[in-house]
Amino acid sequence: MVTRVEWVEAGVELLATEGAPAITIERLTGALGMTKGSFYHHFAGAGGFKTALLEYFEQQYTTRLIDAVQGGDAEPRAKLEHLFRLVLTDRDNVALEIAVRAWALQDAEVRAVQERVDATRTSYVRELCRGLGAEIDPDRYAQLLYLILIGAEQVLPTVDRDDLREIYSLTLRLID
Repeated sequence: MVTRVEWVEAGVELLATEGAPAITIERLTGALGMTKGSFYHHFAGAGGFKTALLEYFEQQYTTRLIDAVQGGDAEPRAKLEHLFRLVLTDRDNVALEIAVRAWALQDAEVRAVQERVDATRTSYVRELCRGLGAEIDPDRYAQLLYLILIGAEQVLPTVDRDDLREIYSLTLRLID
């Protein structure tokens, strides 16, 4: 029996590798070797699946990361560095992030989730930047840090993760 999470993870894989049009019930059932009845056991149609996939994306690629960094007594800079390490460790999420952003341009529900994800991420980075005590505008600095990541994912070819680590290291030195 395939679990609900396994269905969603199969959808995430299709989204990351082939884009939103590939996420069909037929493609999902084929990828998992299951029947449509099994799909409908977990989801109330394609719309319900899309909602579940978007919730999973938001939880796994935003909420989970923030929760992992927030725990503990580390200083804001250490938390910021930890966040960068987590984000830059997962090389597979680049394709997914690009696919979700492309999908958001064409679908209002996806756009709403992407806006919420961006707002949550930038809000958290802004909170950390405000705690740095640097002589910079923490809100603009947080925006700069987030835009570096998004821009690095959007240029072709995308910026290598090692290069992006160096860029972030350089950017963090601006506040020393």
